[in-house]
Amino acid sequence: MSNYIAKLEQVNSMKPLHLPALFVLSSLIGLISCAQDSQVKPSEKVVSSSLISNDVVVSDNDKQQPRPNILWIITDDHRPDSISAYNQAVYGQANSPLGYIESPNADELAQEGVLFTQAFTNSPVCGPSRAALHSGRYPFRTGRFAFELSHPGPDFSRPLLSEYLQREGYYTAMFGKEDHYFMQWGPGQTFNKLPIFDFRVHFKHDLQNHGIGDIYTRASYGDEPGNSTPIGYSEYVSYPDGSQRSYLLKSKDGEVSQGALAQRARTDQEFDILRSYTRSNPNLIIGGVNPNSATETIDAKVVRELRNHLQFAQQEYKTLAGKSVKGADMNKPLFINLGFHLPHTPILPPKSIRERFESKRYSVPNFDRSEVKTLPPQLQKLYNATKIEGMTDAELQQTIQDYYAFSAHGDELIGEALEAFKSYSERQGRPWVVVYTIGDHGWHLGEQGIEAKFGPWQQSVGNAAIISASDKSLIPKGLINTDLVEFVDFAPTILDLAGIDIEQEEFDHLDGYSLVDVAKGRAPKRDYILGETSIVVGPRAYLHSKRFRFSMRTRPPGAAPGERIRWALDTDAENVDMALYDLAVDPLERNNLANTDAYKPLALWFRNKLGNIVLGDGRVEVDWSKENSFVKSEFALGADDKKLDIPKALIPPVPSE
Repeated sequence: MSNYIAKLEQVNSMKPLHLPALFVLSSLIGLISCAQDSQVKPSEKVVSSSLISNDVVVSDNDKQQPRPNILWIITDDHRPDSISAYNQAVYGQANSPLGYIESPNADELAQEGVLFTQAFTNSPVCGPSRAALHSGRYPFRTGRFAFELSHPGPDFSRPLLSEYLQREGYYTAMFGKEDHYFMQWGPGQTFNKLPIFDFRVHFKHDLQNHGIGDIYTRASYGDEPGNSTPIGYSEYVSYPDGSQRSYLLKSKDGEVSQGALAQRARTDQEFDILRSYTRSNPNLIIGGVNPNSATETIDAKVVRELRNHLQFAQQEYKTLAGKSVKGADMNKPLFINLGFHLPHTPILPPKSIRERFESKRYSVPNFDRSEVKTLPPQLQKLYNATKIEGMTDAELQQTIQDYYAFSAHGDELIGEALEAFKSYSERQGRPWVVVYTIGDHGWHLGEQGIEAKFGPWQQSVGNAAIISASDKSLIPKGLINTDLVEFVDFAPTILDLAGIDIEQEEFDHLDGYSLVDVAKGRAPKRDYILGETSIVVGPRAYLHSKRFRFSMRTRPPGAAPGERIRWALDTDAENVDMALYDLAVDPLERNNLANTDAYKPLALWFRNKLGNIVLGDGRVEVDWSKENSFVKSEFALGADDKKLDIPKALIPPVPSE
């Protein structure tokens, strides 16, 4: 593990490098026929009959060309160390510090473009993270800290990424997981999705709700006709022959029948299921084998829906659920958001891939129970809710093996999606761009003693990204970038790639920079990244620099929107649950130094810096049950200056080796 620590210490001093040509990749084996899932035959080559008047962009070499097709891939709960190109760049080895991984398609994509090794989520939870991705705004500037049913009613609302692209003439489509929780206003809160995509296939609503899936949960309403109040959650098991069984997994009243328990035991035995029995939620599947083959998993079917939609462009065809739809519009540039559910729980790699990982031995991250004593109460609560303490060595090996196997399954599917997208772009005669956000946040596999996300630590919030383009004057080839970048950068990046001038006043609300400018050294340098969430243990924000990691509670329990907004700055320091890590001496974030004599003055400085940014530099807190009810806090406008001008006297010296 000392070698692991040494390699982590290298990350903070890395300069942009060119990716070595280490990846000799085998060609993709033939794709599954889309025709078997449709009742129409694909047409011959389709050529766009017309281009919209503003369908021209100018590249850095002053060459005019059509707007590019854009594929934006987002995975879920995805550690960047499941990507070999990332490991080569950060650790100098192909495998994760924990062990064996496979990622030939992501590696090839990185070789084609730019790999960003320090891309940080702005919230370590799906909903608010994706809200930041699609809006280009920090959680504290959208009022999105959890799974709020938000809507565009408040005056501060601005269009989302795909809405801007639609306005510019793009045909927009979403496949898989979207889940940013921006919904329509009813009047009243609704689950009705905004019409921000011309076409949408959601993994849950358009597949699982039609009996297409693996093992998944849904709200259960019991047998009483017309009952609209859930009685709990049921687990569904889908078999390759199309049959399905279900049983109550969790009841609101705490009672589950012996028959349901027997059905669950059957599932656990049949598919080698490992559940999160040491956590506060003991029902999560953190290991097991998929009931379906690699070509029939839920994520495989999401990719099949994408391929069908492109292959049957301009034609009527049927989705996997039997709905008659029309394929992509080849007269417009294309924007696709491909959202994988994997490797999110349930972690269920298909058998053919799982077998390649079962014999591998993994290093379980070092952890000592004494580390918990250094944590503030808020983070101790998070530890207790998500801990792995009590799991056997065999169980720890299984969950790590299955996680990386599931990630490898995702890489294979990404290869299929890339081939279909590039082929469509070639048929259409358009350049293409691929943006790969490696995880909407991360996932712990024993670091900090947990298997989860939700925290302020590297494994919760540290991700990576890859951007590649057919036009190498737009995106350089084989470059590694080690600048701090954030998920709020993706919206301005994609707008920029689409040829939209993001320097216009209407885009002043965007908090991020274009990663095109970052890659080419044109973006302002930032000394830190930001994030916040209120899931599991309450409101907590974090600020990470290349040397220090700081986090704190931001709001007092029970505060109404806008009430006691300065609390975290004015209350006694012990009430804000500070955590501070010095990566120069503790790269694995195992020793919270916030309350030590040497570091407490620095922690208080960070408290003031972070608190002024997230509480006073344009924070909004919203009553989403109303159309336009919010409080905006501006007592520290300009605090988010991207600079850490820490007084030198507050920075402890690094001990000499």
